[in-house]
Amino acid sequence: MIARDPSVRLRDIAGALGITERATQRIVSELVDEGFLTRRREGRRNTYIVHREKTMLTPQLSETEVGKLLEIFPAGAPTAQDLAATAS
Repeated sequence: MIARDPSVRLRDIAGALGITERATQRIVSELVDEGFLTRRREGRRNTYIVHREKTMLTPQLSETEVGKLLEIFPAGAPTAQDLAATAS
């Protein structure tokens, strides 16, 4: 979801995935700590940069870049807002 919309709110991600906002914050913080994302503050909101060149950490996928993995998902896949609207 962040790869498709770098300014998506964590609240929207949480709602779309059916997890708590706190869990979403923890997951995103781990991705930032591991170097998969960079968080930037823009006004009152955060935006994110996905580091598509970063390789996966598991030995089985250590040669696979994040960008290649993200290509699996179709460009027309639903956004966080789409999923939240259908869940309501």
